[in-house]
Amino acid sequence: MSDGAVLHVKGRVLAGPEDVRDELWVVGGRVSYDRPAGARDITTVTGWALPGLVDAHCHVGLGAEGPVDADTAEKQVLTDRGAGTLLIRDAGSPSDTRWVDDRPDLPKIIRAGRHIARTRRYLRNYAWEVEPEDLVAYVAQEAGRGDGWVKLVGDWIDRDLGDLAACWPRGAVEAAIAEAHRLGARVTAHCFAESSLRDLVEAGIDCIEHATGLTEDLIPLFAERGVAIVPTLVNIATFPHLAAGGESRYPRWSAHMRRLHERRYDTVRGAYDAGIPVYVGTDAGGSLAHGLVAAEVAELVTAGIPPVQAVSATSWGARAWLGRPGLEEGAPADLVVYEGDPRADVRVLAAPRRVVLDGRIVE
Repeated sequence: MSDGAVLHVKGRVLAGPEDVRDELWVVGGRVSYDRPAGARDITTVTGWALPGLVDAHCHVGLGAEGPVDADTAEKQVLTDRGAGTLLIRDAGSPSDTRWVDDRPDLPKIIRAGRHIARTRRYLRNYAWEVEPEDLVAYVAQEAGRGDGWVKLVGDWIDRDLGDLAACWPRGAVEAAIAEAHRLGARVTAHCFAESSLRDLVEAGIDCIEHATGLTEDLIPLFAERGVAIVPTLVNIATFPHLAAGGESRYPRWSAHMRRLHERRYDTVRGAYDAGIPVYVGTDAGGSLAHGLVAAEVAELVTAGIPPVQAVSATSWGARAWLGRPGLEEGAPADLVVYEGDPRADVRVLAAPRRVVLDGRIVE
């Protein structure tokens, strides 16, 4: 398409869960619901259109051993783009990926800086590893480097204990979260287990990643405080493999990981039923492949979330949560077109017909 070209998307445009339009126009890279006067160079795409999908837990520039080079990071975001993911909340990366912002053909990224973990209590080469007395300073540093988010590692295996355990004392997380909020950043935390959740939520955290340790007694607290969860079920599916690998050395940890895995769907459904916001995230990067957003939506449906709400968790709802527009008038034209209605069958999300980024067809 030339710079003066107009894109016409017709069929069914899902501007919201129940807001279905017959067509939209893309003029100058922006959404319009009015036919542009005198348009001649028109490209037409037909199908079911959604706002560009959101992966709210993704890691660009991160590999199994830590940071990766720019070529590998580019392949990661191109894979996400091919899956229809046009907005990424990067939930921690040791790589500088600001160069992506200069590429209009690549998905938009909202960064949380680099993970902040307790010393020797996380994956090597991933995080800043600090002690509690330094947590506030590092949170301030990453709030300045991120795009409105900071990522903590809330729990990890304690090798002396032989099981998952909270990483931070209550006072440290209270001070750290208060500092992030003072600087205008929201805070999220990696949490597999139960032990860190109450302290983090009562300290004012905004989101919990994975949330496999969410129990019936904690669900009302999350709902009351409006704390969102990003379950990353495609990652939780790896727990049995991880447990088998560590069973001989850490049998208590292995048994715990299996229990968390076994009740994962009940955990997510219980959260949703209680009104806790649930969003789609894949945990791509590290050891998990990119491009799994459709698989994660399907996992949410398997957990018992209604299909239209599972779709919202990667489109309208997720974009509103992250403060980014969908398909409203004048918004950047980031959208994905499908063969069928994803509200009726979320499996159609796995096969985008067209991907449009800033008004240009890129896939």
